[in-house]
Amino acid sequence: MKVKSLELTDFRNYDFLSVEFDDHTNLIYGDNAQGKTNILESLFVCATSKSHKGAKDKEMIHFEKEEAHIKSLIERGNRQDTIDIHLRKGKKKSILINKVPLKKASDLFGIMHVVFFSPEDLNLIKNSPSERRRFLDQELCQLDKIYLSDLVSYNKALQQRNQLLKDIYFHPDLKETLDVWDEKLIQYGKSIIRRREEFLLELNDITREIHTKISGGKEVLKVTYEPNVIDAFFKDELISHRQLDLKTGSTSVGPHRDDISFEIENVDLRKYGSQGQQRSAALSLKLSELELVEHLIHERPILLLDDVMSELDSNRQKYLLESLEGTQTIITCTGLDEFVKNNFHGNKVFYVEKGKVVSHE
Repeated sequence: MKVKSLELTDFRNYDFLSVEFDDHTNLIYGDNAQGKTNILESLFVCATSKSHKGAKDKEMIHFEKEEAHIKSLIERGNRQDTIDIHLRKGKKKSILINKVPLKKASDLFGIMHVVFFSPEDLNLIKNSPSERRRFLDQELCQLDKIYLSDLVSYNKALQQRNQLLKDIYFHPDLKETLDVWDEKLIQYGKSIIRRREEFLLELNDITREIHTKISGGKEVLKVTYEPNVIDAFFKDELISHRQLDLKTGSTSVGPHRDDISFEIENVDLRKYGSQGQQRSAALSLKLSELELVEHLIHERPILLLDDVMSELDSNRQKYLLESLEGTQTIITCTGLDEFVKNNFHGNKVFYVEKGKVVSHE
């Protein structure tokens, strides 16, 4: 899987950008706040319809404009697809594949697969459970449209149930309707729990192997799914926690409270791991995404690295660069020193300054 070209119009700080990527390694360098990450963000939008930062559509449109346009050409085997996305202030975005409008944004998933790796991801291990759930959901939503549908439905039901719990305080007669939302949570929640469990079992095997190499064989990493509730007991737990939920006005059990654990020799890295161990585990996790996606879809996803090199020590830099073989990679950085030091050659190099991009072949 490759992204061949990208066009931006009034996206972030770009009035207009047209760039063609190499099939292998692309280096995008320049000072901070010049627009490097905006290029990666636009590619992530092409894959998922959303910003990796969680930004709203209107925030990605040039502040003086009403619309932004993203257009990318994707190559998969012998097939090419054009993705056109129009972001509009105060209106729903429009998405076209090969000039054919999609009925819903979720239909975009599966056309283009990306793995996004930023400095923030290096803190994934020590950050809150919500960040680790977000990692899970971002990858699974790209791989599994049923999971995406279940997650959307679950979140809607959860929002409705939480609002009902608050309303019952003032209107006790509404309590009888809680069963309806409980059933919806159970229906979609069980499916989410089972798919997350399957995904993390597969991911653990790959992550363990990668981490063993990164640590020089000194450490064995174990990644484990920590469901807030076992799917078979979801209904019982909802019933037993109902009084607590009514008191707090929120749902206290369900996959929206899941977590992932990371252990080395029974030591929980989330709490007791050194910064080096936490960063190595995060790097192993992101690189394992590449392997797992390739295994599941039989194509290598596109790797987007956002200024990660400067946050890694020399050993982790070396391992990361050696892992890029066979993967189209688009890397942003402030300078090229780390790549020169590692004798790493970028197939195509771009310099960015104030929303202007110059290619150095």
